Amino acid sequence: MTDTAIDAARYSFRVTWSGEDAEFVATCVEFPSLSWLASTPEDALRGLRDLVTEVIQDLQAAGEDVPEPLSTRTYSGKFQLRLGEDLHRRLALEAAEQHISLNQYVVRKLSTAS
Repeated sequence: MTDTAIDAARYSFRVTWSGEDAEFVATCVEFPSLSWLASTPEDALRGLRDLVTEVIQDLQAAGEDVPEPLSTRTYSGKFQLRLGEDLHRRLALEAAEQHISLNQYVVRKLSTAS
């Protein structure tokens, strides 16, 4: 990665209210150890983006790997999941009752879980 200003903007940021700190806190999924507190959400995001830019520059200068932004990763749409026998049986039964495949049933459950 060469242009750190653009790279920092590609990361996954979230700003939430922290009751404990009585300020907004910005976090970055790809850099879980970093956060920034500020009195406004905009200042929290700006502060963390600047910090991420600095960290990227430091990592590059040290020849260390820079985390790839989630936004630029490619996904196959497949992942394997191990679950207990009883849960597998229950999910298979629920899928059969709805006349859909187990895969379709799990996708529906996951997509409505948030």
